[in-house]
Amino acid sequence: MGHGTPDNMNWAGLLQNLLLLVCVRLITCGSVQFSVPEEQEPGTLAGSFSKHFSPPYQLLTQEYLWMDKNTGNFYTTEKKMDREALCPEETKAKECIILHNAVVGPSGDLIQFPVIIEDINDNSPHFENSEIHLKVSEDVAVGSSFLLDDQAQDRDAGRNGKLQYHLEDSEGVFGLKVEETFVMLIVKTALDREARDYYQMLLVATDCGRNPLSATATLIVTVTDVNDNCPSFSSDSPRTVTIPGDSPKNMLVAQVRATDPDSGLNAAIVYSLSPKVSERAKKLFSLDSLTGYIRLTQDLQSDNSEQLVLKVLASSHHCPPADTQVTVSVLPKANQELTIKIRFIAEHQNLTIVLPENQPPTVLAVLELGGDSSFKGSSLSIEGEVPFTLSPQNGKYLLSTSKPLDYEIKREHHISVVVHEGSAEGSVIVPSRSVIRVLVADVNDNAPYFSQSHYQLEVEENNQPGLILLQVVASDADTGRNGRVTYSLDKRTSNVFIIDPETGQLCVSASLDREQQDVHKLTVFAKDSGFPPLESVATVSIRVLDQNDNAPVFVTPHFIFFIPENVPPFTLVGKVGFADPDEGKNGNIELNIVHSSGPFVVDNTQGTLHTTTNLDREEEDHYELYLLASDHGHPLSLTSTARVTIFVEDINDNQPKVILPSSNSSCLTVSPATVAGTMVTKIYAVDEDSGLNSEITYTVVAPEPARHSSPFQVDLRSGHITVGRPLEQTDLRMHHLFIVVRDEGKPIPLYSAVWVNLLVNESKEPCHLDKVPTWTGTRDLFQPPAKASICEMEYPRSAQLTLLVGLGMMLASTCLLVVTAVLYMKQRRRSHNKGEHIEENKIPLRLKYYSDV
Repeated sequence: MGHGTPDNMNWAGLLQNLLLLVCVRLITCGSVQFSVPEEQEPGTLAGSFSKHFSPPYQLLTQEYLWMDKNTGNFYTTEKKMDREALCPEETKAKECIILHNAVVGPSGDLIQFPVIIEDINDNSPHFENSEIHLKVSEDVAVGSSFLLDDQAQDRDAGRNGKLQYHLEDSEGVFGLKVEETFVMLIVKTALDREARDYYQMLLVATDCGRNPLSATATLIVTVTDVNDNCPSFSSDSPRTVTIPGDSPKNMLVAQVRATDPDSGLNAAIVYSLSPKVSERAKKLFSLDSLTGYIRLTQDLQSDNSEQLVLKVLASSHHCPPADTQVTVSVLPKANQELTIKIRFIAEHQNLTIVLPENQPPTVLAVLELGGDSSFKGSSLSIEGEVPFTLSPQNGKYLLSTSKPLDYEIKREHHISVVVHEGSAEGSVIVPSRSVIRVLVADVNDNAPYFSQSHYQLEVEENNQPGLILLQVVASDADTGRNGRVTYSLDKRTSNVFIIDPETGQLCVSASLDREQQDVHKLTVFAKDSGFPPLESVATVSIRVLDQNDNAPVFVTPHFIFFIPENVPPFTLVGKVGFADPDEGKNGNIELNIVHSSGPFVVDNTQGTLHTTTNLDREEEDHYELYLLASDHGHPLSLTSTARVTIFVEDINDNQPKVILPSSNSSCLTVSPATVAGTMVTKIYAVDEDSGLNSEITYTVVAPEPARHSSPFQVDLRSGHITVGRPLEQTDLRMHHLFIVVRDEGKPIPLYSAVWVNLLVNESKEPCHLDKVPTWTGTRDLFQPPAKASICEMEYPRSAQLTLLVGLGMMLASTCLLVVTAVLYMKQRRRSHNKGEHIEENKIPLRLKYYSDV
């Protein structure tokens, strides 16, 4: 097997080696990757490691690929790689990468390498819906475009997933426009619903793969009607009609019929007689305005011939009336008469057929001519255009409906059956006529119809309970129980709204509150009483108008703010929270300060308090004021008040004031026999500030030697001056104690200073000083008060200046030290042969203390 892996390798040892390799020698070869087209046949060469690594080779997982351990070639397995199944999320956006692990080389290095699954065009485009429906008005402008929401999807990537569209069977009427992800249908020629109201095309989506795949969907365009045609009478409308002189009342004489190519309400036609029709004709004939039926208004008993001219007008909305002329010839009463025998098949009552609407064509009756042999050759026919037919059969006639009858269009039909041709002997025969009445029975085929589908109204809040809001109206073209409408509200509707089930009157049983809900949307159902019942829906939107029924409300009845003293004018004190749930002017709030003369002003736009002058806590440490919030409601403005307490916070702006001793030149004699621990005097000082700013400490300022040699000491907190040790002979003299009185204010404490003069002497004579002692020590030990004149020194301009001067001195000292060190090293080199040693200069910093004894 050469240097390859033996067949009888111990797998436990292999696993141990693999774990060790993973831990200490895991190698990721980012530069080694392979690409394999998806769906390859088993055994297809996918790549080789022979150019990258030395043998032997072993692939750890062999689900989709297997490797030749000697050559390093790896091939596809029986399990094909489906890119869309392996990488469903990256199908469109990213590469599909599958990571594999292999052990390579004599040392058994573990590597991880990516295999890119390349896409092939193995998925056809797919439409979610097989039919796409679109409605286009017939008056739409040429060039108008309509977005097609139903677009095809393709799971492939790149060009294989990029789609192109085209139309088939569009006949040049429609075209397509594709913009990025949008597909638009373009109208290329003018549309005419009356010429064609329906187009069916194929929308074809084709991908851009090498072997393109495609999918189709049926695109159906329905052309909707606009009122662009006027009524006209057809050429076959009756122009001349002959009736016998003994025709009965209500007999159908003729029917005029005008047509309008439009549909629906746009095609509605109203018939009427011209005002120029003669009075005789108006008296004898009536015209049905909807059907165009011309009937007799009375029984005729005429023995003479007569001609009457009827001019009929057909009118529709926005159109001039069309007209036609019907000439009615009245013949004298005949001396012979044919009879028509009728045998009913359909349900009938009193020679009247009752037929439910929407029935398919049905046989109603069998008709037969009756008379002697002289009437041979006569035939029957139906006069006028009615939805009925006569079919001859074995010398008889079958009367049938030609189409389903619609109760809502016409509830009653009169079929006028007439006999044609005369007798063989030439005798005078008037054509016989029979009228068959057909009543159409209603079925529940119409749902209730609301006069408007959406009602909108406005109601002021706080209304009286029981207020009637509106009345909804729904009509039903059916009759009886089928047309009886009842109203109800959606079950989820608030129970404060009630609708009368019979009248549709909507009322509210409680007062509405706009602040709780400003818009109510109700769903109203109208249901008929047919079986099964039919239902329709309308919506009601109720907008509740605001009233000024809420006073402004502060978030708390008592606001407390803190502000430091000495802030500049117009400094923000704090924000006042308030609200008014009303809207508009009713909720527009104005703030004012009342019952206060404090130095504050309120900003209405921000709801904030500001100072108007400087504040001094030592003069006033807090302020009490009241805020009045007023809305701009009508007819009355509503108000509310809130209390505001503003505490002025202390800042350290007052130096300690020494009360005792009262003078820097005062002097006190102390007996040498005074016992150690005895209090000889006290320093008393006050500070007008508060808190830490008024906490006072007392400190003796003197150089260390002088401080330790002094027999007196000062208590830091109480200011008591006591004898710290037994007095000695050397203590018999004048002792000047320079005391710094300092507060503990932040950030910078303030200071005052006082001299305490103590004479240790056995004499009890009063002591006195000729002049005030002079402080000649360092000037940065304390900050003298602004008005102090006891210390003859210059005051620093500011703490910042002192800091800058100090930093400058430190920098200069550092530079001087470096220069000195350099010069010293040069000097040592020069004097090395002479053996001279120079010591470093030490510059002590001394504090000198002088006092007049």
